[in-house]
Formats: sequence, structure tokens, C-alpha cells
Amino acid sequence: MAAQLWMLRHGEAVPHDSKPDAERELTPRGRTQAEAAGRALAALNVELAACYASPKVRAWETAQLACAALNVKLIREDALANGFSRVDALTLLEAHDAHILVVGHEPSFSQVVYDLTSARVDFKKGGVAAISATRTAGQLLALLRPRDLEAISAPRG
Repeated sequence: MAAQLWMLRHGEAVPHDSKPDAERELTPRGRTQAEAAGRALAALNVELAACYASPKVRAWETAQLACAALNVKLIREDALANGFSRVDALTLLEAHDAHILVVGHEPSFSQVVYDLTSARVDFKKGGVAAISATRTAGQLLALLRPRDLEAISAPRG
């Protein structure tokens, strides 16, 4: 079975002009999106070997909140901060030969999806994409919007 790359775009953050880009934190809505993403991945029984996150505050916060529900080690990955690429993604996957989660930014995430699968996606803040990938091929397995993740993570009653 090919390793899977699960990609979580950071949740909604404070406006660009409010502070330096790397210091922008999540809004309350962004925190809710991050928590829902983690609960949804847990509900889907996604087993992850590791979670790599951009050091930018909004992505790191997203990863911390999502990983609270996932029982996975969180690792800072500077490559996710600017210009995360197909090669970076495959390098992380090959280090584990298992399913991993990466938390980062646009437009890099959409480009990685395209480079691995030829799929063009609209990657929403707080959204998740899953790719089955090898060095030579990739397949888009899922593209989940924040509202999809909220529905999956909602308590059943």
C-alpha cells in the first residue's frame, strides 16, 4: 500500500495587515476549524506516523489543535513555511513509509496536489486533502472542506 499524504491547510487567521505574516494567529473560527479537522480525521480512523507543521503561528496552532485528537507527534518543518514542494512532500513520506499529516499554506498545497495527481483543487482554509503517493505516481483520495470536516466530527446522537 502506498503511503498517504494528508494535508491540512491552516485555519482562518487574523488579517494580513494586523501583524507580520509569520506571527498571524488563528481567529476563533480558525481554532474551531482546526479542532474539527483533528476530530474528523480521528473519526475516519486515519492512522498517522507523524504530523509536520509550518512554524508560522497560524499553522502551528492549527497543528496543535488538530493533533490533540490524533495521538500523533508534532514536528516543526521549516519547508512548510514557504515553497513546500512535491520533492519536500515525497521526502517526508519516504522518511516514514506510512501515512503522515502536514499542516501548511497555500498556494504550495494546491501545487503539491497538482504535481502529484494532476488534480486542480480549491484548497479552503481549514480544509484537508489526502493523496496516495509514490515517487512516480499519486492519486487524490479525498478533498474535504471545513464544513465537511465539521459534519464528520459532529457528535452522533
